Amino acid sequence: MLCIHLTEKDPYFCLAAEEFLLKNYGDDIFMVWQSYDTVVVGKHQNAMGEINYRHVREKGIGVARRISGGGTVFHDRGNVNFTYIKNVAGAHEVSFKRFTEPVRGALAQMGVIAETSGRNDLLVEGRKISGNAEHIFRNRVLHHGTLLFSSDLANLGEAIRVVPGRYSGKAVPSIPSTVANISEFLPHPMTPGEFIGKLLDYQLSGDPDNRMYALPEQKIAKIRKLAVEKFASREWQFGYSPAYTFCRHVNPEGFKLDISLSVEKGRIVMAQIAGNYYGPEEGVLLEQELAGRFHAFEEVKEAHAVLRLYEDENLIYCYF
Repeated sequence: MLCIHLTEKDPYFCLAAEEFLLKNYGDDIFMVWQSYDTVVVGKHQNAMGEINYRHVREKGIGVARRISGGGTVFHDRGNVNFTYIKNVAGAHEVSFKRFTEPVRGALAQMGVIAETSGRNDLLVEGRKISGNAEHIFRNRVLHHGTLLFSSDLANLGEAIRVVPGRYSGKAVPSIPSTVANISEFLPHPMTPGEFIGKLLDYQLSGDPDNRMYALPEQKIAKIRKLAVEKFASREWQFGYSPAYTFCRHVNPEGFKLDISLSVEKGRIVMAQIAGNYYGPEEGVLLEQELAGRFHAFEEVKEAHAVLRLYEDENLIYCYF
């Protein structure tokens, strides 16, 4: 097994590396990595419906989509991600337990007793410390998970705090969980870097054929290309979301404003605006101007600018 410590912190590069290694390598792989603050949604989720859009945008938190299903997770420098990529003979070899057991073993060696839950999570004293997901490509399975080590749990909670009822569609919703940091349960303090080292040591000691591996520069270049063309694109981040309807009733400056947006592949296909905030003609023109635009802050703001309408950011955020 090739053991990789991916030191690149760009979440799009790291997610691209997973896909590249899955589809272009034949080796079994174990990889650990971290990323900058990012909300990562499952492949079949509506990204807009899984994030606190204003908080994420104003705090500079990235939004990414992975190739596996499951729910939304949060990455920051206090979180450690692990990835297994293995060849399998059939469906009987694909199980969450098979890939979480080595992680549980490593944690136990550090003095932390983790248990599996019915939702493919790892728990310590009933609180979630790891969310896991899988993706199968031909005869290879990708299993990856988070390990909340010393994450900013307040920022995590705010980034994925959503108001029920604004977004409707057929996307797979996340199931909220009470979370905790692994560092809280360690008998002796350690840094995230030391924690990563112990994860790698445990994996390396499991088989004499397991060895550290560094990605060659030519492979890194291909991964960067995939990261830019796919994972960092808004078409993948937001446009891949299933079709949805956004509805919101607000009272900006004491006026009434009812907003309804039908969105497909990330773009507004129909907008309906009612209430007395805009003039009758302004509302109709804005509906027309929004149609075809991406459902994003900058696009909604630009639609207002084109029509020379008020562009206060509090108003623009009413569309999310």
